[in-house]
Amino acid sequence: MTFRLAGCLASAGLLTACTSLPPPQTVPSVDLARYAGPWYEIESFPNWFQGGCADTKAEYIPRPDGRIRVVNACQRGGRPTRIEGTARVVPGSKNSKLKVCFFWPFEGDYWVLDLDPAYRWAAVGHPNRKYLWILARQRRLDPGTLQGIRSRLAAQDYEVSRLRPTPFSRHGNLR
Repeated sequence: MTFRLAGCLASAGLLTACTSLPPPQTVPSVDLARYAGPWYEIESFPNWFQGGCADTKAEYIPRPDGRIRVVNACQRGGRPTRIEGTARVVPGSKNSKLKVCFFWPFEGDYWVLDLDPAYRWAAVGHPNRKYLWILARQRRLDPGTLQGIRSRLAAQDYEVSRLRPTPFSRHGNLR
């Protein structure tokens, strides 16, 4: 979930009211201290703001004010690209719903839809189901685990056939 995300998701959020599907279910709660740190993007729905990205990585860093610093990075055309923003917890969501801002005043929805109990992988998306990312602490995810995540997302009416593997370069060392 990178690059110009907030504006895109905020605009897409306006379309949420037009859909007839109920909103997806998030996980019951998220321990933000355990969620903090680096995550590799394993698969995602294609989107224009990540076009040409490889080695996509996100890092979540707790701030003293209770917000979260978000650093998204990728390799685009062989060159590192990054963007920083902030996230805040949606009240009453037990940390499973965040509002992410990369370009003030636009905020985008970031919902944690599936999460490994050991925080080794996560699936996050937008409630309008137009954006979806599968993340992991490692650059690869076991095929059986990935299939399980996809199945649970499909049960929530995400079009998992749209998921595309995130390309990784030979070097793939984002910092």
